[in-house]
Amino acid sequence: MNKQNETNQSSLPQIELTSSVTIKQLAGMLKVEPVKVIKQLMRKGVMANINQSVDFDTAAKVLVDFGYVAQRKVEQQVMHSIEKGGGSFQTRPPVVTVMGHVDHGKTTLLDAIRKTNVIAHEAGAITQHIGAYQTIVGDRKITFLDTPGHGAFTAMRARGAHATDIVVLVVAADDGVMPQTVEAIDHAKAAGVPILVAVNKIDKSNADPERVKQQLADLGLVIEEWGGDIVCVPISAKNGQGISDLLENLFLVADILELKADPDCKAEGVVIEAKLDKTRGPSATLLVQKGSLNLGDVVVAGDTWGKIKAMFNDKGERIRKSEPSTPVEVLGLNSVSEVGEIFRVVADEHQARAIVSKREVARQPVPLSLGTFSTQVNVGETKKLNIVLKVDVCGSIEPIKSSIEQLSTEKTRANVIHAASGSITENDVFLASASDGIIIGFNTDPAPGAQQLAEMEGVSIRRYDVIYKLEDELGKALEGMLEPTYADVLGGRAEVRAIFPDSKRGKVLGVYVKEGKLWRDAKVKILRRGKEVCEARISSLKRFKQDVNEVAVGLECGVGIEGSTDLHVGDVIESYIKEKTS
Repeated sequence: MNKQNETNQSSLPQIELTSSVTIKQLAGMLKVEPVKVIKQLMRKGVMANINQSVDFDTAAKVLVDFGYVAQRKVEQQVMHSIEKGGGSFQTRPPVVTVMGHVDHGKTTLLDAIRKTNVIAHEAGAITQHIGAYQTIVGDRKITFLDTPGHGAFTAMRARGAHATDIVVLVVAADDGVMPQTVEAIDHAKAAGVPILVAVNKIDKSNADPERVKQQLADLGLVIEEWGGDIVCVPISAKNGQGISDLLENLFLVADILELKADPDCKAEGVVIEAKLDKTRGPSATLLVQKGSLNLGDVVVAGDTWGKIKAMFNDKGERIRKSEPSTPVEVLGLNSVSEVGEIFRVVADEHQARAIVSKREVARQPVPLSLGTFSTQVNVGETKKLNIVLKVDVCGSIEPIKSSIEQLSTEKTRANVIHAASGSITENDVFLASASDGIIIGFNTDPAPGAQQLAEMEGVSIRRYDVIYKLEDELGKALEGMLEPTYADVLGGRAEVRAIFPDSKRGKVLGVYVKEGKLWRDAKVKILRRGKEVCEARISSLKRFKQDVNEVAVGLECGVGIEGSTDLHVGDVIESYIKEKTS
């Protein structure tokens, strides 16, 4: 039998190895994901992360599992390649956000992890709530973001911040998948971060984890034991069951992601929380993502800046330095920053003032609409249209979603990143903004505040009440054939205060510009007592007998009108411009 095994192995392809090799290098040689190598090692009783090394004999056994045989290699050839990849980057703690449906145990899970840490390392300590905190497992750290909702999670992405490495999706074993669970999945998928499922409340008598797994599979999250790639851990946050397994799997996913940062450069990161304290002034919770933040550093965050006067960790202790993946509360900013803003350390206060002075107070995003998308398709600049779909009733979700996705062509794809019933909410706007997408509403309207937020974030909302019109416009956009539509936008408003005869022009109006401006050749509407009398065109424009191209608000001028002779003192002239709406 031994001779037969040797004969079989001799026919296998060879891979050269040195006396030791890292898991990452071994996976690269095998052209497989590192997690598959790690699992094979676990089956052999060897625990190692992606950056750890194993000896030749252990690596050789793994190669056989993948259909290869090991061959010893000269040491110097590999040592050069290892040293070549060196640098100042170091492994950093993973940043994790816990999401899920209300009452499924998100807060209880975070408290359970936090209490475990307090008992193990800081007995009697009281953790200060600053929107994020770190816990220590063994000799490794992990950072948790305590966001108030999915909208806040996505609002950070909408402002360009990618604060989360991993999302833990909490699903109650007795309730199963609920509406906010679906929303959490869509937000996590749109962010492009790994999802780890924690099936909570398994201690309950009516718990049914298998039903939860099936529901998740129906949503595209297939767990590992079913042949997928989603890690699923059964837990009871109430009694602590499975918490250690959850943390161990979080570190495993983090090792696969190879999370690294340079701690020696100037600090950059994201604002997690911000508030105005009556006694301490503006404060902000910052998550350092690279570099190290030091006491006395000058920081710019969006439209505010300041010199760090005090720093506190999540236990309320004063500290002088914060390294990558570490949350810290700071004092010293001149005003309250926006949550989700990127912060950066700059050279000095002069540079900070210069940067802030150049930034506009109001954001002026360029909205993506069906028309602009169609133009991009025409010139070959885009291939995918992300869509947030909201409908009036649950029964309409699947048929409309299916109709939209079937409009995809060989070159472009309609990608529904979230579909639900009800009004268009601010969460929908944040998700569309962060994903560079649009919102389609079918027989539903924006909730209070959502329309205004959409205008601020530059998100296009398209509403339909008949399916064929939706299919027609979206289909044309995906093919790059949608004709742009235009609307009249008010450019200025003036009041007629006098009428003068003119031998050449018939009549010249003496007017006072009350809003905006008038300009030569502008299309205008004549209004009398609030009702439109006619449409016309400005043929001439004068100020003190001199021809001018335009006249601004607060000034008087002479206006020649082409196309109308029935004009009265007191009439209102409104100028319009054609503006593309799609």
